Amino acid sequence: MDEAAPASAPAPGEGGGGEDAPSLTLGPARRAVLLGSVLLVAACGLAYEIIAGAVGTYLLGDGVLQFSLTIGVFLSAMGLGSFLSRFVRRRLLATFLVMEILVGVIGASMAPLLLWVYASGGPYTVVLTGLLGGVGILSGMEIPVLLRVFKHHDTLRRSASSILGLDYVGALIGSLLVPILLLPAVGTIGASALFGLLNLAVAAVGVFTFGEVFRRRGVVLAVIAVCAAPMAAGLLMSDRLGRLIEEDLYQDPVVYARTTPFQRIVLTRWRGDLRLFLNGSLQFSSRDEYRYHEALVHPAMAVAPRRGRVLVLGGGDGLATREVLKWQDVERVDLVDLDPGVTELAASHPDLVRLNQGAFLDPRVHIANGDALKFLEAARDRWDVILMDLPDPSSPNLARLYARSTFRLALSRLTPDGVLTTQATSPFFAREAFWCIASTLDGLPVGGRGGPPAQVRPYRVTVPSFGLWGFALARARPFDASALTFPVATRWLSPATLEAALVFAPDEAPSEADRACVNRLDDPVVARAYRRGWSRYGE
Repeated sequence: MDEAAPASAPAPGEGGGGEDAPSLTLGPARRAVLLGSVLLVAACGLAYEIIAGAVGTYLLGDGVLQFSLTIGVFLSAMGLGSFLSRFVRRRLLATFLVMEILVGVIGASMAPLLLWVYASGGPYTVVLTGLLGGVGILSGMEIPVLLRVFKHHDTLRRSASSILGLDYVGALIGSLLVPILLLPAVGTIGASALFGLLNLAVAAVGVFTFGEVFRRRGVVLAVIAVCAAPMAAGLLMSDRLGRLIEEDLYQDPVVYARTTPFQRIVLTRWRGDLRLFLNGSLQFSSRDEYRYHEALVHPAMAVAPRRGRVLVLGGGDGLATREVLKWQDVERVDLVDLDPGVTELAASHPDLVRLNQGAFLDPRVHIANGDALKFLEAARDRWDVILMDLPDPSSPNLARLYARSTFRLALSRLTPDGVLTTQATSPFFAREAFWCIASTLDGLPVGGRGGPPAQVRPYRVTVPSFGLWGFALARARPFDASALTFPVATRWLSPATLEAALVFAPDEAPSEADRACVNRLDDPVVARAYRRGWSRYGE
């Protein structure tokens, strides 16, 4: 038999359709309303997962870990909700609509509450677990409850296939809408409010369509309206609310904030100190950034016999490019940064343009927005100097930027006597990760297959905003730091300070295991070493 017969009424105590399910009239229009509700609530549930993961990534970094925890808690809560749905035995449709009100209220509060708790030093993880657990349990109850409503009016096979199919399609819609359209447009606070309103809209339409399931329909609609008012205000004022919360999150006043498809960008300023934060992580302080950028750029530029073509990977703030352009023989600078939001900001915001001295307005500078590895793979050009100003290897995804295959590819894009320098995190706070990056780079061929092996010289500089910070310079031949000259204006770097930077204290020196460490795409050991190192200092 292809079709199962409609289920008979359950025995007492077995749950079943409840007192309202068999008596409901479920014509085509009402059926369409319920199926449309499935589509929308599925989109909402997935959206809340993404929003929670995005907030965690903005605040704590390591997107892989944040989304893994979010998905794990949410799915386990859904499983619990599915189990608990068996105890809903009466007034199934009314229960479903009330659940939508509750999901909307909890979901709409997710982003602003998490941001506020983190900014105020509260128990972030506890609140996150509670919010995800609440939304997950209620979401897990939705489909089982609706299936029991439908099974009195349709075959189980047909109703299950329709509901589950729309549930998956709704999840797909939510997964596309949130990161691509909503987060860049209205941020996490606005997106939370919008999907909360969508849950309330589902409840309101359900109350109008199935008014007989509520004895006091007007009271329920009034509750929905009261809940919707602050959500609508949150959506309309999401940018202002975000700025107010971020004023507490950051020490200094926020002068610019924007969410892009890639990250949260925040610019603060206080008494001449301009600071850029990406996903909550400090990128620079204008008071001491020159130390970092002089150390990154000028040793490589001084060692290279030619500097006509320079490639900067990362560095979307334009500060490394500012240093590169100090060298008069530079003919072309190619800069590759993932996020156009950062490079556009660096080219247009008056404070940043002043700090980077209009680097991105120089006709020698050519900006490409995209993944650095894909750029290197597609490139057929060669560069005299390559500077890798990329994010720290704090997660497996970012650790790929420091993999042996990545360094091999980057070195192959050098001219035979070219020079590559990469930032390499802190040799004090993350000593194992620092030396792992240096040893991963060491010995790879310069200029492509068959080229001479790279000889790596690690060095470090103290940047007050960050602490002790390290770099690794690679070229085919060794160099004498005392013989280098820097015919450009610098505030920190000199032949003497570079010689000192090449000397590591005993608590910064590598162990034998550090010297043998090699970071690979399939085994991102540098990410584990990085987290292990920084965790010792509460980071």
